[in-house]
Amino acid sequence: MPFASVNGQDVFYQDSGGDRPVIVFSHGLLMDHEMFAPQVAAFEDNYRCIAWDQRAHGCTATGETPAPFSYYDSADDLVALLDYLGVEQATLAGMSQGGFLSLRCALIHPQRVRALILLDTQAGLENPDNLPGYKQMIDTWATHGLPDEIADTIAGIILGTGSRETAYWQHKWRGWQSHNLLAAFHTLTSRDDVTDQLGAIEQPSLVVHGDADMAIPMARAEQLAEHLPNAERVVVPGGGHAANLTHPGPVTKAIESFLRRNG
Repeated sequence: MPFASVNGQDVFYQDSGGDRPVIVFSHGLLMDHEMFAPQVAAFEDNYRCIAWDQRAHGCTATGETPAPFSYYDSADDLVALLDYLGVEQATLAGMSQGGFLSLRCALIHPQRVRALILLDTQAGLENPDNLPGYKQMIDTWATHGLPDEIADTIAGIILGTGSRETAYWQHKWRGWQSHNLLAAFHTLTSRDDVTDQLGAIEQPSLVVHGDADMAIPMARAEQLAEHLPNAERVVVPGGGHAANLTHPGPVTKAIESFLRRNG
């Protein structure tokens, strides 16, 4: 399994290799590199596709409690991974949490970012009305393990109702260790709002959002696209929060069109 020793940790990644334009895929909260399997399969013949696991997630997660970290730290991890792999510049494709770190990477490392693909994400903060319920679910999960009721609720939020992906990801979630779960949730809820800084991001940007996203409302995607100086927006009919995974056809088509013009 490939790991890059960067910033005091071993970061797991998959790299299709080759001397081609680079796309880095950054997953959402509670997910990992595998959520981008449809897009990697679609693009790896023409692009160098790098998918990685962020701190506290997937194969990067360890048995020790991670030090507190922010999405700026995750952005630094991404750039350190690029350095490790000898990549000067890449298009960053991030879903939800992956979009949070991709936006921050474009703000603090603009020279390393060729373009942005922002999937079901936002520049602002979580809806405060939702946070008590989220916290209760995470605390219960961390203390007692993942009960079926909460597993189904989380799957509904991320994957939508009746997704064929549900059983696979619920199995993964039941393997989470409490310290990683709590660290990842703390980073989510303690992040800053970067809406007012979006005007500094000049790179071409694609904002893709499912119209059935239960986690981030469409209005946040509209706001994101409006504040980015060089952005276009695509709506995925019926797509939920992880639209790239559950509705890969229209999402991949939108990305392909965007890359043809900008990647």
